[in-house]
Amino acid sequence: MIVDCHVNIWDPEHVRPRYVSGTSMARHGTIGTVADADTVYEAMAGVDKAIIFSLRYHDSAGIDGNDEVTARAVAKYPDKFIGFAAVDPRRPDAMDLLTHAVEDLKLKGAKFGSIYNGVSVLDPRMTPVYEYCVRHNLPLTLHMGTTFAEGTSNRLGRPDDVEDIAQRYPDLKLIMAHLAHPWMEDCITICRRNPNVFTEISAIFYRPWQFWNGLIAAQEYRITERNKIFWGTDFPFATVEESIEALRTVNRFVEGTAMPRVSQETIDNILYSNPLEHWWHGGYPG
Repeated sequence: MIVDCHVNIWDPEHVRPRYVSGTSMARHGTIGTVADADTVYEAMAGVDKAIIFSLRYHDSAGIDGNDEVTARAVAKYPDKFIGFAAVDPRRPDAMDLLTHAVEDLKLKGAKFGSIYNGVSVLDPRMTPVYEYCVRHNLPLTLHMGTTFAEGTSNRLGRPDDVEDIAQRYPDLKLIMAHLAHPWMEDCITICRRNPNVFTEISAIFYRPWQFWNGLIAAQEYRITERNKIFWGTDFPFATVEESIEALRTVNRFVEGTAMPRVSQETIDNILYSNPLEHWWHGGYPG
């Protein structure tokens, strides 16, 4: 079973010019602007399940999505999609929106981007979000790491403060996205010692030296043996096919050298990792 744990979804009217200008330098290769339900479903043909969420990052990344687009996609393709709610704690109705997303729209988790919303994970406005997630058994995916978006602060993308939240809320399942690049070792060691913290490798492979280093570190700290590191694409920033191929061929740059290898066991453990078994207490409730 292959589960893409990090998939973005939005309708055309959610895309702002800021997205197009910002992503022009996000990676080598093309980043799509189209991520509606039908497009995402077609793109996810090579996986069994996909965890999807829209983004409320209009003033940074240039996407102003909503939970309704996520819920409609889940309703249209219930065998493929699992929906997470978008959290923007700057909004006065943030908790009303989260409650609506979970209790009315039946979304199964939440997504928050500290660096995009300009709000630290330690900000008091996040306290009711954490408490609500604990009460309702909702995993919380956190964008960790830097970003292409102008006007943002690297400080808010660093993973260190996640450990404080993990220890304050031991029943809250936290997923640090993107191996918190480029602070991958910090991310990995935090995952290592906190049972409720996980990470994933979406949108890392197109920086191949960084990708290889991150997987070697994860392997050396042995989180790859403990259902701690998961696979995803960050579509439309990357596709299923190129993400799988890059993982399977991650050692290509060190062939013929004495450099360490990412083992086949590590590759398989990540590619076939299953969030449905680990991100919810008692397993996925869907």
